[in-house]
Formats: sequence, structure tokens, C-alpha cells
Amino acid sequence: MYTPYNTVATAEQALALLKQGNERYLQNRFADKGDYAKERDALADGQHPFAVILTCSDSRTPPEIFFDQKLGDLFTIRVAGNVAGPDCLGSIEYAVEHLKVPLVVVVGHSACGAVIAAYRDADVHGDLKTVLDRIRPACQGSMSEEDAIQANIRHTVEQIRNNTTVAHCQTVVVGAHYDIRSGAVSW
Repeated sequence: MYTPYNTVATAEQALALLKQGNERYLQNRFADKGDYAKERDALADGQHPFAVILTCSDSRTPPEIFFDQKLGDLFTIRVAGNVAGPDCLGSIEYAVEHLKVPLVVVVGHSACGAVIAAYRDADVHGDLKTVLDRIRPACQGSMSEEDAIQANIRHTVEQIRNNTTVAHCQTVVVGAHYDIRSGAVSW
């Protein structure tokens, strides 16, 4: 029967599970996910994710796959450019305070269209402009698109670390970079 990782007590344990999962993904040796119907039934009464993953909404960046995790293991938030606006921060607050998730990971990725557009100061309108306006401060002073992607990860990590609820819960917040071509996550 499916057992959620509700026994994960520390951020270090959670981070180790993510690293092991990415290694399985890179080797194309996935863990047995079991029976989804049984997993849904086991999770119907509650969730016990061991990590919050804030990543880009890019269709090439599904964290449950590149971290090789089961249904219910990750509290996933996906938004273009992996930015932490009020809705995302509220979701993170819920996860760390009410679900007792010990780890938040901000995952940026290679060839991120949102960060590249912000770095190039693309002329966009509507709500997309709001997203790029959240990214632009991180890009200032960047020497390349990849440098801007890394700077955006660091900026978002700091923003989450400075959140009152996250700090109060003593949640560990780390940044990671997913390489779309290789599948590797670097920390």
C-alpha cells in the first residue's frame, strides 16, 4: 500500500529524497509508483508532502517526473519564471505552517522564456507584464541569459526566506537549476 512520506522530519531528509529521485531520473531507472487508484484512496483523507517545489510552468519542467516522486509527495507550485507573488507565497505559507513541510525548493531551468524575456526587456502587456516585472529586478546586472536565470533563482529564494511565516516555521529554502537538455538538477 502507498505510504506518504509523512515520516520525513527534516529538510535534509527531504533534500536527500529529491537528489536520489533526480539520480534515478537521469539513469532512467524510476521507482515503482504502484497503483494510482490505491494512492488516490490513501491520500483522500489528507496530504503529507515532504517538500514544496516552486518551479516554472514550462511544460518541459514537471518536478514529479525529474525528481521521480509519487502522487502526494510534493506540494508543487508552478508559475512562469518561478516567481513568488502573493498567491505563491500564500500557498507556501499554507504548506509550511499547516502541512509542516520542512523544505522549499525554488527550481529555475535552462532556456527559461520568462526570465530571458525579462532580461531582454521584452515589450509585453497585460498580466504577463506583471510576471516579467517580478523577474526584472533579479536580472539587473546580469551578464548573460543564464546568469539572469541563476540570479532569478537566488532572488526568489531570498524573497521566500524573508517571508514571516516561512522564517517563523524555520523552513529551509534552497535554490536549484534544472537543465532541460540533460535532466540534471544542480543545487
